[in-house]
Amino acid sequence: MSLIPNFFGGRRSNVFDPFSLEVWDPFKDFHFPSSVSAENLAFVSTRVDWKETPEAHVLKADIPGLKKEEVKVQIEDDRVLQISGERNLEKEDKNDTWHRVERSSGKFMRRFRLPENVKVEQVKASMENGVLTVTVPKKEVKKPDVKAIEISA
Repeated sequence: MSLIPNFFGGRRSNVFDPFSLEVWDPFKDFHFPSSVSAENLAFVSTRVDWKETPEAHVLKADIPGLKKEEVKVQIEDDRVLQISGERNLEKEDKNDTWHRVERSSGKFMRRFRLPENVKVEQVKASMENGVLTVTVPKKEVKKPDVKAIEISA
């Protein structure tokens, strides 16, 4: 019998084992649409920030544990930026006892439709400390020629 009450329906097999605590999940029995499947979990969890500066669009993606060779940055159809890659499972040793596996693995892909004012031929990407930074320079916006018209009486 556990020393901690079972308020939320989770099980706790051993109060002294920190890995045996099952955290209450309020959405456990709530069924979401099938569009988010197990193979898309890594896809969903790849977080990307997109900011626009006067000079460029800058996208930053959290891709921890991957080398730059394992990530692809591509431009499709002149305006679709695609970031993709694959995070492999850690090799299992038969002598290991796993308590939790929460880090996602598998293929991931994020796609972004870029605005018309970008220079796709000058896109740059860099990766440091698990953060991919993609910089897409903007075209200079041509100011319209304004001609004053005199109003006659």
